[in-house]
Amino acid sequence: MTLHRQSPQLAGLVLAAGASQRFGSPKPLALFRGVALVRRATTLLAGCCAAGVYVVTGTAGPAIRELLAADEAQLVANPDWASGMASSLACGIAALPTKADAVLVMPCDLPLVSGDDLARLVAAWRTAPELMAAAEFDAHPAPPAIFPRQVWRQLALLRGDQGARALLESALQHTAVPMPSAALDADTPAELARLERSLG
Repeated sequence: MTLHRQSPQLAGLVLAAGASQRFGSPKPLALFRGVALVRRATTLLAGCCAAGVYVVTGTAGPAIRELLAADEAQLVANPDWASGMASSLACGIAALPTKADAVLVMPCDLPLVSGDDLARLVAAWRTAPELMAAAEFDAHPAPPAIFPRQVWRQLALLRGDQGARALLESALQHTAVPMPSAALDADTPAELARLERSLG
């Protein structure tokens, strides 16, 4: 009898706990083509993360919970969200299920990242699931990125405003996936509107 190795299980982690100081209002709730950024990111990850999608929330937690009440995403409240992105990563990692072999981390403010982009990232990771896989633009790795379980402890040890990019840049090896759309985040409502206009 031939034994088939089970495919690695991927969970999704949406980071939506930032202060949105430059944006002027909770960025996860901002609309892009009529859909809140946090819901857009959650929906994209649900399409490729069979081990579940987890959303880390901060100051806008109650509003995000209400918005996603009918969705299957699991919300994780980060009481220390003001200390920086690292605490949100640690909170999210601690909440992931034991069945997950890796996690796809995505900030909610990358409105031009598409389902096809994430499908390419997941496919590249599956060719070498023991390695991290990340979007790449301007010759630098960045989220969205996939982290196998063996590096979760390193993610959880990041501090302050260190995000997942810090771990990617320190890695000796990772799988790079060219993704120009990952370079286009939105720090202000005007930038978000400009990105929306760019799609026609």
